Amino acid sequence: MGEAKPAIPAVQDVQPFDAVAAEYDSHFTHHQLGRWLREAVHRHLADLVQPGAHVLELGCGTGEDALWLARHGAHVTATDASAAMLKIAARKTAAAGLSEQITFAQVDLLGNGEWGIGSAESSPKPPIPYPLLPTPQYDAVLANFGVLNCLPDRRALASTLARWVRPGGRMALVVMSPICPWEIIWHLAHGQIRTALRRFRSGVRAHVGRGTTVRVWYPSPRRLQQEFTLHFHHVQTVGIGTLLPPSYLAHLVNRWPHFFEHVAGWDQQLGQRWPWTWLNDHYLAIFERK
Repeated sequence: MGEAKPAIPAVQDVQPFDAVAAEYDSHFTHHQLGRWLREAVHRHLADLVQPGAHVLELGCGTGEDALWLARHGAHVTATDASAAMLKIAARKTAAAGLSEQITFAQVDLLGNGEWGIGSAESSPKPPIPYPLLPTPQYDAVLANFGVLNCLPDRRALASTLARWVRPGGRMALVVMSPICPWEIIWHLAHGQIRTALRRFRSGVRAHVGRGTTVRVWYPSPRRLQQEFTLHFHHVQTVGIGTLLPPSYLAHLVNRWPHFFEHVAGWDQQLGQRWPWTWLNDHYLAIFERK
């Protein structure tokens, strides 16, 4: 691990999230709502990741989760489709003195580019620019905050990850839910019926920011389990953002911070109980390699 690491692979395509990379941390990561949601995920990661573990992160964004994992002793292969996100993540990693524990690579889950792993390729490459491990047997995988919603189907990805995750290794997948009570009630109250029900449609265009959009799909917890069941055991599903609003309603937290501080505490408890494991902005699904 002491040798110099290669630079982030050259980027050919401009990705939608490039446009919002510079402001992502200020709008979400450092906002109180974003911190509450990320802390809820991290509480479950603490049980999954041991010091010295090799973790593959899909959709690392600006590197906040990779930094958390590295601070807890993990070695992280952090991937994202956005070059702008990766550059910010690399700068943050260097500033934190954790460059020896985090390796970055550009990966497009849709299968575009050299390391696409969400397509139906027979033998896609591991998302590493050099052999970080003797064989790519990762101890854990993290895909946080809707990364997998950019795929219409995740079965090809499940097959790929099955080759890269050791038996008994675990995955934490944080997926946008098809039923978000906050979103439905808020938009119905504002007469926006189509927006209120958008998660029930397939391949809907979602605005990322600065005029850019991405197509997204909203698999239910049951659908996700079906897609991964051939290679992975389902361990647990937990609601993330059951009582807390979606991040685009963060202005409500600004207006009533003390109220939502209490709500954040209730959210942690309620999210572990049915039906709130299904009724949320995101849900965290934990799987174990067979």
